[in-house]
Amino acid sequence: MLRVLLFLVAGALLMFSAQPEKDNATKPNIVFVVADDLGWNDVGWHNPDVKTPVLDQLAHDGVILNQTYVNYVCTPSRTAFMTGYFPYHVGMQHGAMLPEQPAGVPSKFTFLPEKLKELGYSTHVVGKWHLGFCNWNYTPTYRGFDSFYGFYNGQDDYYKHTVLGGLDLRDDKEVVKTKDGEYSTYFFTDRIVDIIEKNPLGLPLFLYLPFQNVHEPLQVPKRFEDMYSNVQNENRRIFLGMVSAMDEAIGNVTMAMKKAGLWDNTLLIFTADNGGWPLFSGNNFPLRGGKITLWEGGTRASAFVHGKMLQKTGYTSDEMIHAVDWFPTILAAAGGTADPGMDGVSQLDTLVSGQPSPRTEFVYNIDDDFPTKQGAIRVGDYKLIEGYAGKPDGWIRPDNLTDSQPDSGDPITGTWLFNLKDDPTEHHNLADTMPDKLKEMQGKLEDYRMTIVPAIWPKNDPKGNPKHWDGAWSPGWC
Repeated sequence: MLRVLLFLVAGALLMFSAQPEKDNATKPNIVFVVADDLGWNDVGWHNPDVKTPVLDQLAHDGVILNQTYVNYVCTPSRTAFMTGYFPYHVGMQHGAMLPEQPAGVPSKFTFLPEKLKELGYSTHVVGKWHLGFCNWNYTPTYRGFDSFYGFYNGQDDYYKHTVLGGLDLRDDKEVVKTKDGEYSTYFFTDRIVDIIEKNPLGLPLFLYLPFQNVHEPLQVPKRFEDMYSNVQNENRRIFLGMVSAMDEAIGNVTMAMKKAGLWDNTLLIFTADNGGWPLFSGNNFPLRGGKITLWEGGTRASAFVHGKMLQKTGYTSDEMIHAVDWFPTILAAAGGTADPGMDGVSQLDTLVSGQPSPRTEFVYNIDDDFPTKQGAIRVGDYKLIEGYAGKPDGWIRPDNLTDSQPDSGDPITGTWLFNLKDDPTEHHNLADTMPDKLKEMQGKLEDYRMTIVPAIWPKNDPKGNPKHWDGAWSPGWC
């Protein structure tokens, strides 16, 4: 009799623990899409010759974000997304993490999915990580994600799933060796759909989808390239096909959310991680520069939000948002509160009801020694760049889907002051004609520089070479 009673009690406890929290049903699902190296002029709502019907519809039915900023290269931007801190406060300000560097975002920084799990979310990442992997503690399932399907590094082959001779594809902690010859965007999308269909216990979903597209190498199934048969330049034609392949994938994700009955309670955020890379056919017209520059073309992201929780839709917002703001904004949407002292601020009211942004200034980047000293800030309408800014001008002409004009030449340094409201394409340097404003901005930049932490940029360690790890890029060597 006692055993029967214990069995019934245990069963009741199991049933109780299996029930989602009451308020979970009202918490929105959050889909956070990051497009890799997508340029300002590489989306249909900025350039009607680009075929992105899914993204265009979502953007026009939501809120197009016209003043959303990121870092000028991927690892720092992803650091901002996951921590809510400017990269120069984390040690990630130098650039894109290299495969054999024994480094990662320090574990003392709590990642966004860790906070969301505390709020009852089921958390998943599919795609590119690029936040460190030499130690398991740097990898996704040790930083708050229930599952990870993707790659650790930054320039993987879309069909071989290798970089620098090593296999780089994981399903949670396990190396995946069965996808050789398959286009990664296809099977990544299949996994996202599978997660949606099998969402356990009806928990609210957080899907972090850092797409591989459209980072080089330029590779895409021919049916997407053929969509741009009018484009004469082969690289630009392939690149645009990669954009359309991503668009189709996002369409499949949204259809899966609708089929599962989740879409009406979903907030979708879409952003690039940095500007397009003209060297590999990204296009940021009419903005100056591109990836790896502090010009607007390298740091101003194509972005939008969509969801029925938005009270005001169908317009373009010029409110100022930075990558660090997505952490507290997503947390607020989930019913949580960010830790005090975080660089990011919640933009939820700005997105939901069109309220003015709480942000009036931000740091583009501050770095004391790589590749040389640099600093850039925006305060109101004014932007200051000091030191290294990137490649020479990088003016990208409107190409109507023909060739892009890439940046070229050696890095340049100097001092630039722009009024972005009057001069969004950064043609007119005001440093000589507005000395008082220049001095004010330089003082502000130096105040920010006082809080910099040393960059985490160790020398490559040959212990990380995949030849020591059965041919795969693997954790466990730092």
